[in-house]
Amino acid sequence: MGERQYQDINAATIDRWVAEGWLWGQPVSHEEYLRAKRGDWQLVLTPTKPVPTAWYPPLKGANVLGLAAGGGQQMPILTAVGANCTVLDYASAQIESERAVAAREGYDITICQADMTKSLPFDDSSFDLVINPVSLCYVREVEPIWREVCRVLRPGGVLLAGLDTGINFVVDDEEERIVRGLPFDPIAEPALMTVLEEEDGGVQFSHTPGELLGSMLHAGLVIDDLYDDVNEEGRLGRLGIPSFLAVRAHKGGAA
Repeated sequence: MGERQYQDINAATIDRWVAEGWLWGQPVSHEEYLRAKRGDWQLVLTPTKPVPTAWYPPLKGANVLGLAAGGGQQMPILTAVGANCTVLDYASAQIESERAVAAREGYDITICQADMTKSLPFDDSSFDLVINPVSLCYVREVEPIWREVCRVLRPGGVLLAGLDTGINFVVDDEEERIVRGLPFDPIAEPALMTVLEEEDGGVQFSHTPGELLGSMLHAGLVIDDLYDDVNEEGRLGRLGIPSFLAVRAHKGGAA
C-alpha cells in the first residue's frame, strides 16, 4: 500500500461504518436542532466530555470550518446558534448526512468533499473557528494539517480539536495487556496493516501528545487550554485511563 492510497481506503471504510450505524456518522435529530436554536446544546470532540462553553468564540455570524467533521453532528448545532458553517470531509456518506440535515432543517451550508491531508481549498484568514473532532488517527503526518489550519484561521481565530493520544494502539482487544509499542504506522510496518484489516479499522496511525501538541505549536498556534478524556467503553475507560485530549488553541496576532 502506498502512502497516497490510504486516504481513499479510509474514506471507503468510513462510508461502510456509517452504513453499519457508526456512532460518529449518526446525524442530530430535528429535536436536537430545535433545542440548539433555543440555546440548549453542547458538542463533544472526544468520546464523553462536552466542550466547555467558555472555549467557544462568539458564534453568531462567525465563519466556522468543520474539518473532517461531516456526519451532521457539529455543523447543524453551530448553524442553529448563528454560525456560518463550512464542512470538509472525504467520506461520501458523511457529506451526504450534512446535505440531508441541511435540507431537512432548511439552512445553507458550504459542503466540501476533500482530503484534509492536502492543501485546504480555502483562502487565508477565512475562518473565525475551526472545529476538528478526533480524526488525526487516520492521517500519517499531523504538522502539515495544523499549518493549513493556521493559514485559514484569521488572527485570533480559534481551533477546537479532539486528539487520540495513541494508547489504544498498544493494548490487546480486551485492553488487558500491552502487545505492541509505538509508533503504530502500517506504512512503515506493513504487518500492522493485517491487524487493521482483521478489525476493519481502515488505515490508522498513532500520534503521541508530544507530536500532536508540539506540531500545533510549530505551526504557529497558541494552546490556551486542554482536558483529557477516556474511551466510551472498554477496560481503559472503566479504569479512567485517559486516551484522548481536547485542545483549545488560537492563531497568534491581532484579531
